Amino acid sequence: MPHSQSPSIIVFDVNETLLDITTLEPLFTRVFGDTRVLREWFAQLVLYSQTMTLSGLYTPFGELGVGTLQMIADIHQVTLADADIVELKKRMSNMPAHPDAEPALTRLRDAGFRLVTLTNSASGASPTPLEKAGLSHFFERTFSVETVGKFKPAPETYRLVAQELEVETFDLCLVACHLWDTIGAQAAGCRGAFLTRPGNAPLQAPGVPLPDLVASELNVLADQIILGQSSSFRQ
Repeated sequence: MPHSQSPSIIVFDVNETLLDITTLEPLFTRVFGDTRVLREWFAQLVLYSQTMTLSGLYTPFGELGVGTLQMIADIHQVTLADADIVELKKRMSNMPAHPDAEPALTRLRDAGFRLVTLTNSASGASPTPLEKAGLSHFFERTFSVETVGKFKPAPETYRLVAQELEVETFDLCLVACHLWDTIGAQAAGCRGAFLTRPGNAPLQAPGVPLPDLVASELNVLADQIILGQSSSFRQ
């Protein structure tokens, strides 16, 4: 990053980074007979959310999730029942926190960092998924891309956080387990901390920004961020 100042605000992605999407696996095992279809569905959901943004269109992430599930069912020639849609929505709104989330957030909060979230998911009525997972009290603000009508990694999504908090993007460090998210954040001027949860890995190719920090566990990444106040962030 061109700016040497360490970020003071940590921006967390929510789905998969903090909340465990593997709790959706029983639905995909039952409907498709293959747990791996969960990853296929999620990858297609991300693809089409980004397609909508690049096309100048917007549909709430949850609605895209339902439509993508129907599309995947059509591809696999599986009949989707109304009850399957209900189960998807229920499971998506009740994903538990990863075991490393609470201790890592506690460390960062105790170290004096401001903590917020930025999610592709639309905001909803209380109790929110973060509230149900017992994590909402760590965050001073929760941001949704619905405010700008664009999905991550559009630069407007990260700039929204900076504008609302009245800071610069270099004051922000995005923590996410999706490299496309950290790439977008870094391109917008933020720092990027990449969490390599299972199913996610770095991408090395010309012109692709390397994350400032990388770890396989959120506790380790939190420690790196804390150390980075003086030394760990790449300049």
